Amino acid sequence: MKPTLIMVYLIPLLILISFAHSFFLDGCPKCGDMDVPFPLSTNDMCGNIKYKIHCNNTIGLGFVSSDGLYYKIISINTFANTLVITPPIIEKDTCQSSDLNVGGFRLEDNSPFSISSRNTVLLFNCSKNILLSPLNCSSSSICRQFEEEKGMCTGSLCCSFLKDASMTNHRIRVRVEGCTAYTSIVDMKPGSSIDSWNFGIELKWLPPS
Repeated sequence: MKPTLIMVYLIPLLILISFAHSFFLDGCPKCGDMDVPFPLSTNDMCGNIKYKIHCNNTIGLGFVSSDGLYYKIISINTFANTLVITPPIIEKDTCQSSDLNVGGFRLEDNSPFSISSRNTVLLFNCSKNILLSPLNCSSSSICRQFEEEKGMCTGSLCCSFLKDASMTNHRIRVRVEGCTAYTSIVDMKPGSSIDSWNFGIELKWLPPS
């Protein structure tokens, strides 16, 4: 009888432990009104700590770059393994991105996150040296449309490019000697109006191995 009684108490306990373990593997508690799906992790007790993001229940979810700057997370797509963060603020009077002092947005080379190829990057207040690069700096570049609609960075050289596989997928660079400001549009449709642009930087993550 004793082994039977032990099994009666042991089996529910094992089920409870298994459920708790599964809960922590599946994801972290909500942050504000946003779900935090696995493998994203807001603390050491849930998710996968290699996929670290940050939770502030007042501000919401955020992503911290390798330079320690905080970017608010706008959306998460678990089916595509992507999340979208807000681009930096562009100071209207100076045409400088708020992350200019650290050279723009950067990820560690060994990060499971990378900048996806669905980002169209607009660069502003560029030096003429940028013309040597294979970017669209013509009068038809969509960066001109941004300048006209937003009324900022006008009268300076601007360029645009699609973040493709031929470029580093761990950095969007700005600097005083190059371009001092940037923004990004996710999955931009050619010929679309600026009102329909999805401003953000889409990051893609590799599934845990």
